[in-house]
Amino acid sequence: MPMRTPTQKGRFGEYGGRWVPESLVPACLEVADAFEKAWVDPGFREQLQTMLARHVGRPTPLTPAERLSAELGVSVVLKREDLTHTGSHKINNAVGQALLARRMGKQRLIAETGAGMHGVATATAGALLDLPVTVFMGEQDVERQSHNVFRMRYLGAEVVPVRSGSRTLKDATSEAMRHWVSSTEEAHYCLGSVVGPHPYPWMVREFQRVIGDEAREQYAATPDFVVACVGGGSNAAGTFAGFADTSARLVGVEAIGGSGATFGQAGVLHGSRSLFLQDEHGQILEAHSIAAGLDYPGVGPEHAHLRDLGRAQYVAVNDEAAVAAASQLARTEGIIPALESAHALAWVAEAAGTPDLPAGSTVLLTLSGRGDKDIATLIARSEESRA
Repeated sequence: MPMRTPTQKGRFGEYGGRWVPESLVPACLEVADAFEKAWVDPGFREQLQTMLARHVGRPTPLTPAERLSAELGVSVVLKREDLTHTGSHKINNAVGQALLARRMGKQRLIAETGAGMHGVATATAGALLDLPVTVFMGEQDVERQSHNVFRMRYLGAEVVPVRSGSRTLKDATSEAMRHWVSSTEEAHYCLGSVVGPHPYPWMVREFQRVIGDEAREQYAATPDFVVACVGGGSNAAGTFAGFADTSARLVGVEAIGGSGATFGQAGVLHGSRSLFLQDEHGQILEAHSIAAGLDYPGVGPEHAHLRDLGRAQYVAVNDEAAVAAASQLARTEGIIPALESAHALAWVAEAAGTPDLPAGSTVLLTLSGRGDKDIATLIARSEESRA
């Protein structure tokens, strides 16, 4: 059965594990031990559930996208993670890990962020629980997500621009892990996706499975398709976890420039073995996407395992299709989605009425975040098209 607890070594099939420097092994073991005990502790689960209800706004609703469905010829229902406090699914995991950090006696949080939403979520959780936060963010993402940089700093977090490599999420993650090596005694690394060494892919999926569990309870029947965007893949993992044992077809949609699950090969990055874009020498390639949250050259190890099992299908769409899909949702439903989520919408729009997504199918799609953060990008794109 897919999407269960990984092996003792943190493996999902041939993927996952703990590929870290010896100096980080004790910290990873400490997090794994703390999470295993917390996750079976009714007191911890009740505390988390209370915070998700009071501060995050759970449960989030399902919204039938009626006009969009009429245009596409398939029935689309949206799981509205864009309506959470802070505006994306990232807050579910951030609150969970912040609670765990306090339970572990840690004094502050470290995080990385691409689109800025995990940084905002961690800054928010840190403020709620009185834990100082340091966020590492690629310099390019600092520039294109200035709105979220302001939000993080306003919430009291320190934002550290990362100027190495492609200056995006991959480099921010590398820098955050380097910082954690020197501060494991007093800091918890609040990793934002289902990537990294064990137990992070499993732990983040469990903190995000609230998306799928709620949607399954709210949806009247099993949908034909369950669709979510995939960078590292946290919102997709959380959504898929609620439907992995049903007949629903699971579809993860990547950016064409960050399509690790679609076109990647097995390799090791950021502490785990998974699928990554690589050159002929095995070097990790730079990723690119108009959606900063999908600007990652690989995918979480459980997604790689689901792909190999054939339980989930992974596809990729380009920037132009994502921008067009965002516009279509705004025009038909009055919702401006995050450009990450717009990739999932783009696949539905492209596949609707084809053998990949037959007419009349029912589709549950997770809207992972709201598009406020991407307005500057959309304005620039619009001006380019008029020039």
